[in-house]
Amino acid sequence: MECDRCHGLMVQDVFEDYLDDTGRSTFTGWRCVLCGAIVDPVICSHRLTAPPPFIGTARRRWTVRSRSGAV
Repeated sequence: MECDRCHGLMVQDVFEDYLDDTGRSTFTGWRCVLCGAIVDPVICSHRLTAPPPFIGTARRRWTVRSRSGAV
């Protein structure tokens, strides 16, 4: 499997979650060897249902106006 972030090697790993309220303390997922990104079934399902990120829609912080009031 290839990492979405850095295209590095993903390896299967077992993670421990002591604050989980379902009674399970471990879960399996994938961890990138290069950048450390973690992907598990919950992360995958959220990525499939989440709206796409806003790319290229940065707002200007101020407007430049001349003395005559024209923009």
